[in-house]
Amino acid sequence: MEKPVIAVTMGDPSGIGPEIVAAALADPAIVSVSRPLVLGDRGAMERAIAVAGVSLAVETLQGGVPPVEPRPGVLYLHELSSLRADDMAYGRPTAAGGDASFRYICRAAQLCLSGSARAMATAPINKESMNGAGHHFPGHTELLAELTGTREVVMMLAGDRLRVTLVTIHEALSRVPSLVSFERVLSTIRITHDSLCRWFCKAPRLAVLALNPHCGEGGLFGSEESLVIAPAIAAARAAGIDATGPLSADTLFHFAAAGGYDAVVCMYHDQGLIPLKLLHFDDGVNVTLGLPIIRTSVDHGTAYDLAGTGRACTGSMKAALLMAAQMAQKGCARSVPAAREGGKEA
Repeated sequence: MEKPVIAVTMGDPSGIGPEIVAAALADPAIVSVSRPLVLGDRGAMERAIAVAGVSLAVETLQGGVPPVEPRPGVLYLHELSSLRADDMAYGRPTAAGGDASFRYICRAAQLCLSGSARAMATAPINKESMNGAGHHFPGHTELLAELTGTREVVMMLAGDRLRVTLVTIHEALSRVPSLVSFERVLSTIRITHDSLCRWFCKAPRLAVLALNPHCGEGGLFGSEESLVIAPAIAAARAAGIDATGPLSADTLFHFAAAGGYDAVVCMYHDQGLIPLKLLHFDDGVNVTLGLPIIRTSVDHGTAYDLAGTGRACTGSMKAALLMAAQMAQKGCARSVPAAREGGKEA
């Protein structure tokens, strides 16, 4: 089977993105299963190669994709910016860097939507600099949802021992109870089930967590379990989904990490990400479920304190690339709407 093309976004040029991309692509395990195409900046990537201490030659491809058999030691680059040194100083995010990061993501999505790439894997961005450049999105997930015309998406964090999906993502805890609705819980369960069936395993076993301690203790600590979560689980089961719950988070993860479940549906960000990162701090992968394209990412940020030091861990980037390749080998994504540029039809 032909190796899939993976569009790899360089991320924020002031952070660790370029160097972890360079270090990951120097690993023969990555290029043995895929044809990575970096979307980024030549100057930033050449600097990153030196920082990472790897031996790679940069070959610029404009409008093309890497050859069927990529040459060893070559980083194939789709150059989308020519940043000045001041625009990519380590640890100092800029509007120019934010605009460039935005354009890398848009182009990667277009390549996936057109079929030129089979998946995209993203390095971390700085949301403040992207918004400072006039691109008002909370992050990758919301931008990719708009670019692909997708209404419902789900964030999954995954490793070999544990997968978690989130009903709510970046929300203040005070807002979470009002956001945990029947429709939102059921949608998260459904998208998790459908995506796991498509990309990871047949007949997935899902654990659905409670919102409150001890599943609300019969209403003493809250009623969301009986009024919202349990009915959503019942509806999912009626549709043929193997979903169990509501289950108490303080005990469930022990059984999930031991292999009792294929994924855990969590009600809020830290409920899922604390145990996930306890087990997979260096190799966790962020996967956006529900999109018509494959998108994986690192599970960490720009790490400005490490940028340029060569000490940034590459485990998550490598894992994201490998997972993208594995998902791409499962087959082409379903038919999709036309690509959009910054929320407008391209």
